[in-house]
This record gives sequence, C-alpha cells and structure tokens, in this order.
Amino acid sequence: MAEEVLVFGAWGSPFSRRVEMALKLKGIEYKFIEEDLTNKSPSLLKYNPVHKKIPVLVHNGKPVAESLVILEYIDETWKDHPILPKDPYERANARFWAKFIDEKCLSAIFKACWGACWGEEKEHEKAEIEHEKAVKEVSELLQFLENELKEKRYFGGETVGLLDIAANTIGYWLGVFEEASGVELLTREKFPKLCNWANEFVCVTAIKENLPPRDKLIAYFRNRFGAGNASK
Repeated sequence: MAEEVLVFGAWGSPFSRRVEMALKLKGIEYKFIEEDLTNKSPSLLKYNPVHKKIPVLVHNGKPVAESLVILEYIDETWKDHPILPKDPYERANARFWAKFIDEKCLSAIFKACWGACWGEEKEHEKAEIEHEKAVKEVSELLQFLENELKEKRYFGGETVGLLDIAANTIGYWLGVFEEASGVELLTREKFPKLCNWANEFVCVTAIKENLPPRDKLIAYFRNRFGAGNASK
C-alpha cells in the first residue's frame, strides 16, 4: 500500500518550507495543501486543534505538528539521508541551536526590522534608541551562529542537516526581511561564515526548489508590516 504524505502549509512560510525541504532531501513524495491563514480549512483545524497553525504533516492519516517536531519525525521515519547526527551530544546540540533560532533570533529580527511598526506609534527619538538596541541584539545572536559554524561547510558538517533546515530563516528569509524593511543585519564584514553558509545553503537543489519567489515575499512583507524601522 502506497504511503500518503500530506503537508499543510503556506507558500511564504519558512516553517512549512522546512518540512518540504526535509522531504525533498529524503526523496519522499508528498502532496502540498496551501492554507489560507485568514480562513483556515476544517482539515487544518481537525489535524492541529491545539495550535491551529501550519505546518502540519499528515502521514497515513496521522498528524504531526510544529516544524522542528516534524523534522525529527521525518528523520526517524525515513532513514535515507539522515538530517540529525548519530552522536547523542551532536544531536542535542542541533536541537539546542534550532530552538535558539526559533525562540531567540526570529523575534529579535522582527523587532529590529519592524518593531516600531507594531502597536502605537512612538516618538521618533525613543523609536530610534529601541531600534539601535534591537539591531545590537540581533548582531549578538548572529555572532553565536557564526561561532557555531566554525570551519564547517554546513551546520550539519559536509551535508545539510536539521539545523541548516531550521536556519532557513537566516539563510533566505533574513535577506528578504532586510530588503523589505531597509534594515541591514547580516553583513559579510561582520559574519563571513554565515554569509558563505547562506550562499551554499540556497544552492542545494532540494533547498533551492523550495524557496518562494524573493520579489513576491518582499512585496508581501512590505504590504503587511510597512517599510520598516529604517524609514523612521
């Protein structure tokens, strides 16, 4: 009996794209179901009643939610092209940095790019001070990732691993956020290793095939959040 693999996601979401990247790397066929996040389908609400969010992987009728959880499920279910290291310490390390990206980096990046756009308009001087603090925080966080790369080609070593996939938000979406908001965060001068990694990462076939059009993404974020902090 053929396996049924469904991915509920959204075209511009780095989180649902993570799931597709992992499946592509492993050569697993799947059906992608585009969700309208302003009018979520009954199927999405059925398969993820707790968070009501994408992505959701449905494997032979069984749903798995949350992108990092899904990545581990994919790796444990389909053994070819492993994305987690065999060594227990290295596996734990990959999980740690993946959570670091989601829990620390993403909120800081959004704050640096659009923080002053959220909530009520603040006076210009105060907004500038907060923006500078946010940019400094992002720089400190990116430095941790720069150091973690060491001399490796990818975070996973010589091949793309779970942490590389989780870092798609840095490797591709960050550049989109920068252009949409006019805020510069990831520069070759400060982060040469991260920049080299990002260039390598987006050239991997399974990754490249699952990147949304850059111009469309930039237009989407400008429309949703405005020009960003740099214009204040």
